[in-house]
Amino acid sequence: MDTLSKFTTPGIIFLLTLAFGVWLSLAGKPYNGILFNIHKLIALGAVILTAVQLFEVLKDTGIQVVPILLIVVAVACAVSLFATGALMSLEKLNYEVMLTIHRLAPILAAIAMVAVVYLLTSVH
Repeated sequence: MDTLSKFTTPGIIFLLTLAFGVWLSLAGKPYNGILFNIHKLIALGAVILTAVQLFEVLKDTGIQVVPILLIVVAVACAVSLFATGALMSLEKLNYEVMLTIHRLAPILAAIAMVAVVYLLTSVH
């Protein structure tokens, strides 16, 4: 399996996470418990599958500084997404600030991961 195809499934799951997130947001507050939990579980699955695929690809291509730095950015985004999602559901801190971070983090994570995949596929 080539490097690019290893990230197709995580990419699809990422888009599915976004779709459930939009659906959850449109459903309004208080959040629908079933949609909220599906959104969280799909997001967790996307993170785990992406991590597994990255580990396999990095074993084959070797460690490179720029992709590793971009992976750190993506991990920080994932952590912020889980944290802001939890804080929004608990209505802790400023909701609008948490929502803004929650909306920007997946964009930054996607940009970082696309760059990682590009850099790792250009190695071969």
